[in-house]
Amino acid sequence: MCNLFSMTKGQDAMRGLFDGLEDQIGNLPPLTGIYPDYMAPVVSNGETGPVLSMMRWGMPSPAFALKGKKTDRGVTNVRNTRSPHWRRWFGVKHRCVVPFTSFSEPHNQTGKPSEPVWFALSEDRPIAFFAGIWTEWTSVRKLKDGETTDNLFGFLTTEANADVGAIHPKAMPVVLTTKNEIDLWLRAEVDEALTLQRPLADGHLQIVARGTPQDDFGISF
Repeated sequence: MCNLFSMTKGQDAMRGLFDGLEDQIGNLPPLTGIYPDYMAPVVSNGETGPVLSMMRWGMPSPAFALKGKKTDRGVTNVRNTRSPHWRRWFGVKHRCVVPFTSFSEPHNQTGKPSEPVWFALSEDRPIAFFAGIWTEWTSVRKLKDGETTDNLFGFLTTEANADVGAIHPKAMPVVLTTKNEIDLWLRAEVDEALTLQRPLADGHLQIVARGTPQDDFGISF
């Protein structure tokens, strides 16, 4: 499961992929290590077109997972698209895409600490997108904060391709790389949109970093 990614490109890298993108963020600094419950840029369907805004990573957990717990830390990755818990958010209103430049999967080896391994489309870290869902939700994420209302997002996972599977065989995010795929996910009927829940073709990802908690390639601070 992917619980760490980076987004180091600005809005200019997104504009050509969306018609009439409404930017609600303004200045977007490089985000070299986005973890669960962090804020991240997300493109969703607004009333008049696509909207770029910041959302909190982690969709509402199913009720069974919250028994005996005082907080809901959220679910970052969604695999079972037949579940009624997730199915309610697969309409066009709640579909979104999450821009990223690289993502990390843990490499677990016997007798060694887990090592983060970073994947990108190439060494230059061109922008790509996760196929996601989002909702506005009121819950207790952290006890110290009490009840809050947030726009929450998560993204779909699927079987790992050969690139990711060599490191993390269980799953990989659903990655969209073209305008046509983005449009299909955001606008198509649900059953057609869900045909995108498949691994990226082998050979389209490469390892760009290892052992680092963030991917700050080419970023000046």
